[in-house]
Amino acid sequence: MSAKHPVIAVTGSSGAGTTTTSLAFRKIFAQLNLRAAEVEGDSFHRYTRPEMDMAIRKARDAGRHISYFGPEANDFSLLEQTFIEYGQTGKGQARKYLHTYDEAVPWNQVPGTFTPWQPLPEPTDVLFYEGLHGGVVTPQHDVARHVDLLVGVVPIVNLEWIQKLIRDTSERGHSREAVMDSVVRSMDDYINFITPQFSRTHINFQRVPTVDTSNPFAAKGIPSLDESFVVIHFRNLEGIDFPWLLAMLQGSFISHIQYARGAGRQNGAGDGADHVAAGSATDGREEDRIICLPDGGWRLIRPTECV
Repeated sequence: MSAKHPVIAVTGSSGAGTTTTSLAFRKIFAQLNLRAAEVEGDSFHRYTRPEMDMAIRKARDAGRHISYFGPEANDFSLLEQTFIEYGQTGKGQARKYLHTYDEAVPWNQVPGTFTPWQPLPEPTDVLFYEGLHGGVVTPQHDVARHVDLLVGVVPIVNLEWIQKLIRDTSERGHSREAVMDSVVRSMDDYINFITPQFSRTHINFQRVPTVDTSNPFAAKGIPSLDESFVVIHFRNLEGIDFPWLLAMLQGSFISHIQYARGAGRQNGAGDGADHVAAGSATDGREEDRIICLPDGGWRLIRPTECV
């Protein structure tokens, strides 16, 4: 972490919506007149698309799985070193992974290849990362500890698969069968390297559809914003102005408070609050502490006090 050269990371699975979230951050940077050095998570893949196809075939022949979610197909060491270098010096390197022909043509390359590494622009105020592994931790690497603000974008998994399926078939030229095979092949790495990150994030945004998504692989469209809730989870309660959030986000409500008791925190979990940006409901579990908002203020209390 670095006060002089901070690192912000938006992390989420493929199809989660991290790219859309990044657009919001770019607007914030522009409003605050901050110059951001942007780093794409896909640039830390080890393989081009043809190389990855070959690695998948070799792994399958050996009875194994390999996916872009795991360490075998990504350079976690280089990612961690990039965050360290920027935090210490404000410098680093970046490249792009070219997914589509539209992205590849300006570089005179084909989709599924990398652009050359280039120095980050200087000077910049913040490093902004968007990708799969902004909060990854393994026995060899701890990327998360070098991030000053870690934001998770993690829709309900069926919605995540719908978004991935439609994006990869309509924008990236993959077949429906290939996308479904990718989901199955990636499941071990998804469980071990993607989902644990969301216990380390400072804020999570979880989109929850209010329409039937029971069979995501038969979906023809993505549920609209009007057909969704967004659950906003804050890892720590200190400094969060809940009355202001409730006033600014029409229809929002506080659904759940988790207040840490003693020292039993694991995987980065601790105090936390879920703020839902639509609808009206409360979580009535008696074992949890909740928030009261008398006269525009709030405090943590026991449920028995709200009688």
